[in-house]
This record gives sequence, C-alpha cells and structure tokens, in this order.
Amino acid sequence: MTPPRPLLVGPSTGPTPPYPLRMEGIVIKGFGRGSKELGIPTANLPVDDAASSWIADIPSGVYFGWASLRLPPTHPNYSPVNHNGFALHPMVMSIGYNPFYKNTVRSAEVHVLHGFGADFYGAEMRLLIVGFIRQERDYAGLDALIRDINFDCEVARRSLARPAWRPKHGLPAGEEAGELECDWLLRPSGQAGS
Repeated sequence: MTPPRPLLVGPSTGPTPPYPLRMEGIVIKGFGRGSKELGIPTANLPVDDAASSWIADIPSGVYFGWASLRLPPTHPNYSPVNHNGFALHPMVMSIGYNPFYKNTVRSAEVHVLHGFGADFYGAEMRLLIVGFIRQERDYAGLDALIRDINFDCEVARRSLARPAWRPKHGLPAGEEAGELECDWLLRPSGQAGS
C-alpha cells in the first residue's frame, strides 16, 4: 500500500531554490481530455526549452504556484479592475508525458484553481511555479488518476494559503495578501521578461 501523501509541501518560510520558476505563453488547445474525461479543465502552454531553459532540467511531475491570465473583454470572467488586464489565481500543473495517456511529446498542462464560464484559448498566461508536489506516475485506471489530481489540487490550495506562499498584492479584493513577490505576473504586456 502506498504511504499517505502530505497535504502541505515546502517549508513555511516560502519557496526555496530553484523556485520560483517562470513560464509564459499563449494558451493553446491540448488533447481535449481535461474537461471531457477528467472533469478537470486544463490550460495548455507550449513547452519551449528556449523561452524556459529550466524546463529541460526538471523532472516530469506535478507543480504548483500562481497563474496570471489576461482574458479578453468578451470573456464572461473578464474584469476591468484587474492589474494591467491580468487576474491572479492559484494553480497546479503537470509537466511531462502523462504516462496514463502514453504521450510522446512533453506537455505543460495548467489547472487554474478557479471556476471559469468559458474556455480561454488564445489568452496570455504567465506562471510563477513555486514548488513541486510529486513525480509523474502511471495509473491502473481513470478513477485513480482523478483522485490523485484532486489531491494535488488540495495540496496546492493548502500550501499556497500560507503567508510566505501568498502574493504580496494582486489577489482579488477581500483575499489576504501574503509575502511572496509576484510583480512579474502583473506587469503590463511586453514587460513580462524584465
């Protein structure tokens, strides 16, 4: 039997090297399994070793952190009070080959921990990856995969709720600010790399 997994990852003092890691891109269509088969919608970013040089050196697995999305004004979740058009949300993501589906190409699939009224293909997304949850694994069946993903989401929520893991600013009104520097996620378009 597999030992129980921890509900918190990372020290209470915040991310440690090599984190945080940055990734950005335009949301593209993935394999179409997240919402349909798993009930867990994902936003896919292209895996670009040149733009994110660290990605070739990290293990395939599940990571967590913060996502900023720049939704178009026509999107049902668009809000004009966002920072430079970006809204900040917690996220959990898979980087790897997803052995259950036997992918041959490495993918980056992000599950933003927020309910959205519609897809947001083509939206600008930035990620601040602050920690690692677990290595990629294969599953005997779909139910086991779904259970593990839901557990990953809970680990991310709990881990990010601690002050040293929460952004200093940029969270929706009423949410408590933390100590994590996240300015890069909220800079105007064209300034993300600085």
